[in-house]
Amino acid sequence: MSVEAKPDTKASRRATPPPGSEGTLMRRTGDWARRGPLLPALVFMIIVTQLPFVVTIVVSFMDWNAYYPDERGFAGIDNFRRVLTDANTRHAIWVTVVLTAGVVLLSLVFGLLIALLLDRKFRGRGAVRTMMITPFLVVPVAAALLWKHALYNPTYGLFNGVLKWLFGDNAPQPDWISNQPLWSIIFALVWQWTPFMMLILLAGLQSRPLDVIEAAGIDGANQWEIFRYMTLPHLRQYLELSALLGSIYVVQNFDAVFTITSGGLGTANLPYTIYQTFYTAHDYGRASAAGVIVVIGTIAIATLALRSVSTLFREETGR
Repeated sequence: MSVEAKPDTKASRRATPPPGSEGTLMRRTGDWARRGPLLPALVFMIIVTQLPFVVTIVVSFMDWNAYYPDERGFAGIDNFRRVLTDANTRHAIWVTVVLTAGVVLLSLVFGLLIALLLDRKFRGRGAVRTMMITPFLVVPVAAALLWKHALYNPTYGLFNGVLKWLFGDNAPQPDWISNQPLWSIIFALVWQWTPFMMLILLAGLQSRPLDVIEAAGIDGANQWEIFRYMTLPHLRQYLELSALLGSIYVVQNFDAVFTITSGGLGTANLPYTIYQTFYTAHDYGRASAAGVIVVIGTIAIATLALRSVSTLFREETGR
């Protein structure tokens, strides 16, 4: 009896799955089953964040002023040229740079000093750490109002009250905001951002190799030498990360400028200028162009921050 062989046709080969394809299909199905619940959140984030940004980019290339509705049309790069050549906008960019640099540098210095103090062991250290974080948790507008009225006010503010308590009735009673408007904003933001820097630097201090530091102390190194040649190089990337993350947020600051000085006395930064251009001049095209410039600058800073974070993770993984 002979057994008739089945013909090897293309249809039969297509019907038979190749080896391992069932496992691959099941793995892909499982991956989509895990990712599926995240799709609504992803769609929501795209609608809330990306679509408005796309609209902003489109409007930035348009000549769109609410006072002249009949002149609406395509403007090309004229809005970007006007933003970069306007004297007020250039001054706002300079104020933004000075404000960001001043807040970040001072916050880093104070944050490092406080982190060094809180890294020591003492009674109640946990409570002190919690209290030091508190300024960062205050709502930005509330913090600005606190500094404007409770501290800076020339009539009943705390600073002038301390001066009168120290030097008597003849003590000077300066108007802090009028005399030093930009520094008034900087100090208010430094108070709020120092805890953020302190947290990152404190985490860096606690990741130091203590056995190496103890060995250096046994070999005769003093505290300054240990800090200069061991602690500070170890904190370099934490300092870079703190500066970059702080710059991302401070460069976009609007609350303190709007609340303390309302953009007056030469303190209008770029976000406040965008607000004035949009809501006062109703020049939507130029305001959108300025907003795109701010986003591009923020993305550039964020890219550097992500590189620093990646370097830290690689070093921690390699240990």
